[in-house]
Amino acid sequence: MSYLNSIGTYFLMIAEMFRKPTKWGVMKQLILKDIDDLIIGSLGIIAFISFFVGGVITIQTALNIDSPLIPKYLVGFATRQSVILEFAPTFTSIIMAGKVGSFITSSIGTMRVTEQIDALEVMGINSLNYLVFPKTIALMLYPFAIAIGMFLGILGGMAACVFGGYSTLADYVVGIQTDFEVFHVIYAFIKTFVFAIALATIPSFHGYYMKGGALEVGKASTTAFVWTSVVIILLNYILTDMMLG
Repeated sequence: MSYLNSIGTYFLMIAEMFRKPTKWGVMKQLILKDIDDLIIGSLGIIAFISFFVGGVITIQTALNIDSPLIPKYLVGFATRQSVILEFAPTFTSIIMAGKVGSFITSSIGTMRVTEQIDALEVMGINSLNYLVFPKTIALMLYPFAIAIGMFLGILGGMAACVFGGYSTLADYVVGIQTDFEVFHVIYAFIKTFVFAIALATIPSFHGYYMKGGALEVGKASTTAFVWTSVVIILLNYILTDMMLG
């Protein structure tokens, strides 16, 4: 029953987030700050992970199809499919659940502990709109970060392929172009958009409704990471079955 109550409270939070909006001049500054903290601040780790995991995917693929009967361009094809369909949108989002989610939960949770949220309510400000809405809007740019991850993942695979001698650059490029479907990219971006909403709202929920002191802020951050990751994995299964099944 407690889980059902939590789910109900979560959806009520989302509905309340749109009520009594903050003045645009203030909201704009909040959104820009959250874009800097959540998106721009995450580009480095996304780029680093994407590049090297793309290389790992290429190496593992090449080592598993080393038969002379299998064309070498399949290395590029498999890397492209793995990066676009799963790694960039899904596994990067799980990593971001740790980085971005923990940041959101701890920042809002600290405001709850220090009674800053209560002060906002006393001043007549809708604290959910003030705190959660800017983060949700900022994470609507998350697909652009994932697009960079897709590019660098394929580029990392190319570097590993060429410098590791697993295939030629021409074969890798042919593999990238073989049977390319635009819908796969659209599918990845739709998944990323849905994941972005989960990344913004679930950690916010755990930070906003937490109780206790400073110790509970850390516990709330851990719980938020776990639940955000679980929801992303479930959403990934549901969206994949709906759109590709």
